[in-house]
Amino acid sequence: MSIKMPLKFLGSYNVVTRRGGAEKREFCQKLTMTPLPQNEQGSVDQENAPTHLITYFCFGCRRVLQGRITDNSEDRVVFQVDEREFEFSPSTKSC
Repeated sequence: MSIKMPLKFLGSYNVVTRRGGAEKREFCQKLTMTPLPQNEQGSVDQENAPTHLITYFCFGCRRVLQGRITDNSEDRVVFQVDEREFEFSPSTKSC
């Protein structure tokens, strides 16, 4: 599945992390979302297997996740990573 939201390597994005009832908002840069090959997605539980490798920088730290797309639109992308949900959207604030 291709990502509908436009991704720019030098762009800035909002990241909202949800777990349980808590929500955490952050700002990130250098966002990439790469589809995982079918053989790396795992054969045990195809329904919950990760579909993409997500890499981004937040406050100078590189973050790498493997998640499954739950919402894919032009203004946001949402991934399920274990029991957490990551929502990425373009930021209106400039560096």
